[in-house]
Amino acid sequence: QVQLVESGGGLVQAGGSLRLSCAASGSIFSFNDMGWYRQAPGKQRELVAVIPSGGSTNYADSVKGRFTISRDNAKNTVYLQMNSLKPEDTAVYYCNARPLPGTGSYWGQGTQVTVSS
Repeated sequence: QVQLVESGGGLVQAGGSLRLSCAASGSIFSFNDMGWYRQAPGKQRELVAVIPSGGSTNYADSVKGRFTISRDNAKNTVYLQMNSLKPEDTAVYYCNARPLPGTGSYWGQGTQVTVSS
């Protein structure tokens, strides 16, 4: 069993910053891909950023230059630094971790990020 526990969400004014964290624990000791997705009300869940264990990061166009994803493999933790936040960034943010390429992945419970204008 794997648990992903997110933290760091909250309410912030436009232009502000937040840092999300996601710690993985359980029966799997390493993950190939770790990333963040988000889902706004009435919209589909979308990729925000992903960071493979040994490759380059990938970002949604809407967050490039504002968000930075990083990971600490020793702690099985992934982070999302969000700067210059906009009201359209408001969503529930979900952590995702995939043990091996092409296999199923695990999801966190989600953390709410609200950006006021």
